[in-house]
Amino acid sequence: MPRPKKCRKVCRLPQTREFHPAGAVSCGAAVILTVDEYETIRLIDKLGFSQEECGSNMQVARTTVQAIYTSARKKLADALVDGRPLRIEGGDFQLCDGTESFCACGECHRRRGHCRNITSQEEKQNENSDPIG
Repeated sequence: MPRPKKCRKVCRLPQTREFHPAGAVSCGAAVILTVDEYETIRLIDKLGFSQEECGSNMQVARTTVQAIYTSARKKLADALVDGRPLRIEGGDFQLCDGTESFCACGECHRRRGHCRNITSQEEKQNENSDPIG
C-alpha cells in the first residue's frame, strides 16, 4: 500500500487563477495546474529557491519537490505549445497562516498584510498624479 500524500505548505494562493490564449480559439480542454505545482514554480523560478529550499519551505522532501516541479513544467509546456487555457486549482496543500518559523519566502498572506497597506497607499498616490496616456 502506498504512503498517503503529505499535505504541502503553500504561502499564498495565486492572484490570477486562469489564463487563456490571446486572439485564437483554444485547442482542447484547459490544463489544470494544482496549487502546490504553482507554488513550486513560484518558489523555484520566480524567487530563485533551490529544490531543497523549496522542499523545506513546503515541508516536503526534495525528491517530492522535483516530481511536483517536473509535472508543473510539463503542464505549462502543454498549455503554451498547444495554445490551451491554463487553470490553477486543487491539489494537496495547506495554506500557511504566517505563524510558522520555517517560512522563508516572506510572502505568507498574514505577513504581507503590512505590505498590502503600503501598496494600497502607493496606488492611491499614483492615481492622484498625472495619468499616462
